[in-house]
Amino acid sequence: MTDSKIDDMPDRIAKMFKDQELFITGGTGFLGKVMVEKFLRCIPEIGRIHLLVRPKKGKDPKLRLEEIFNSPLFEKVKELRGLSFIQKKVSIINGDVSLPKLGISLEDRIMLCEKVSIVYHAAATVRFDELLKRAVLLNTRGTKNMIELAKEMKHLVMFAHISTAYCHLEEKVLGEKAYPPPADPHKIIKCVEWMDDDVVEAMTSKILGALPNTYAFTKALSEGLVEEAMPHIPAIILRPSIVIPIWQEPIPGWTDNINGPTGLLIGAGKGVIRTMYCDERGYADYLPVDIAVNAILACTWNYIGNKDESRRVYNLTSSHEFKVTWREIIERGRKVTQKVPLNGVVWYPGGSMKQSRMMHNICVLLFHMIPAYFIDTLLFFTGHKPIMCRVHRRIQKGFEVFEYYANNQWDFENGSIDIIRSKFNDRERINYKLDGDGLDLDDYFEACIRAARVYILNEPPETIPAARRHMAVMYVVDLLAKMIFFGFILYTLYSWTSSLRTVIID
Repeated sequence: MTDSKIDDMPDRIAKMFKDQELFITGGTGFLGKVMVEKFLRCIPEIGRIHLLVRPKKGKDPKLRLEEIFNSPLFEKVKELRGLSFIQKKVSIINGDVSLPKLGISLEDRIMLCEKVSIVYHAAATVRFDELLKRAVLLNTRGTKNMIELAKEMKHLVMFAHISTAYCHLEEKVLGEKAYPPPADPHKIIKCVEWMDDDVVEAMTSKILGALPNTYAFTKALSEGLVEEAMPHIPAIILRPSIVIPIWQEPIPGWTDNINGPTGLLIGAGKGVIRTMYCDERGYADYLPVDIAVNAILACTWNYIGNKDESRRVYNLTSSHEFKVTWREIIERGRKVTQKVPLNGVVWYPGGSMKQSRMMHNICVLLFHMIPAYFIDTLLFFTGHKPIMCRVHRRIQKGFEVFEYYANNQWDFENGSIDIIRSKFNDRERINYKLDGDGLDLDDYFEACIRAARVYILNEPPETIPAARRHMAVMYVVDLLAKMIFFGFILYTLYSWTSSLRTVIID
C-alpha cells in the first residue's frame, strides 16, 4: 500500500485523545518521559497534560521539567512543534504521591476534578531493595490516594494503573486478570503509617513472606486496590514487563538509567562484571519503552474508543514472540562492546555465567574482589580516590536482586494486545507499532550501547577510536593475565603432585 493511501486512513487513537485533559503521575520517570513525548509529537490536538512533579535534590518542579524538556529526547518534538507548544500543552501540579492527599493544593485538586478525563498513574519507586515503609507509602498508599482523587473527577473516562508483569511471582503463567493481593493493602498501609521505620524494617521478611522484594509486594497490593475500585471508577491495570531502551522512535537506544540489560551491557563492557550466577538457558521478558508507550495508548483506545469494558487487565509483554536467553544477551553484548568499546575499560570484556553458586562465589573472589582491591590500592598510592571496591559492592547488591529473577522463569498471556492489533488499520500499525517485525537484535544492542555512551556515560562518538586502542591493549593484558593465572595453577598442581609423590615414596 502506498504512503498516500496510508495517510488517507484515519488515526482513530489520535482522534480519541483530541481535547482530552490528562493527569499523569511518574511523568518524570523513564516510561513517563517517553509517554509525554509521544503525546506531544504524535497527538498535537490533545487538550492538556498535567504532570504531578515533586521537588528533588533541591530542584523545584518547574526547574526539573525544564531540564527534562531540554534533554535530547524532546529535540524532535521541539523541531516539529516548537518549545512554546510544549509549554502550552504541559502544566505542572506540585505534589508527591508519597504524601497524604498526594501533597496537592486544594486549588489544583479542584481544577483536576473539573477538567481531567484520563489518568495514568505510573509513579512508583522501582528500587527492588527499597525500605518497606517507603515502598508502601509511595507505591501502595500513593495508589490509594490516586483512586480517591479519581473518584472525585467529574469527567473521568479512564483511570490506568501502570503496574508490572513481575508482581504476582507465585504465578508461573500470568493471566490477564486480577489476582488476590498478598495481604490486605488497607491494613498494610495503616501498619506502616504508625510503626517506626526500624520496627517495619525488622518485620519486613515476615511481612513479605514468599515474595523476594518490596517492589513486587507493594505493586501487588496496589493492583488489589485498583481491582477493588473497578466497580466505582472506569479503571484498568496495565502490566508492562521489563521496560528497556527505545527501539525506534524518537532516538534509537535512548534511556536515562542503567537498569536491566543496559546495566549488564555497561558492566560487562567496562570489564567489571566477569561472572553471574544465572541459568543461561532462561529468559526474561523485555519491552522497548516506545512499544510499551504505544501499547498504553492502544489499550486506552480499546477501552474508551472501542468501549471494550470486558478487558480490564492487560499484560504488555513480548516473550511469546521473542525469547532472548541470558546467554544470548551476554554473547551479543560482548560482540557489541568489542565493536563499540566503552572508555576506560578496566578489563577486556569476558567472563561467563555460572550455574553453580560455589563456582560463582569463587569467581567473584578471584575476578571481582581481588582485582578491585588491587586497583584501589594502586589508585590510593597514586593519589586518586579508590572506587573499585565500592563499585563491586553495588554490583553485588544488584546481583542479590538479579539472581532471583535470572534463576526462575515466568511466562505471560497477552492475547488482548493481539486483538487490538487486529483492529488497527495500516496507518495505526505504523504510528503505534505493537509488534517486533523488523527487530534486529544486534542492531538494537549496538544502538543501546551507542546511546548509553552518549546519554549515560557522557562518552561522545569521537572517543571511540581511542577506546578501541585501549581495548586492544586490554586484550593483550587479558591474555598475559590468563597465561600467568593458568601457569600459577599448573605450577601449584605440579608442586602438589610432586610433594604427594615424595610422601608416597617415603
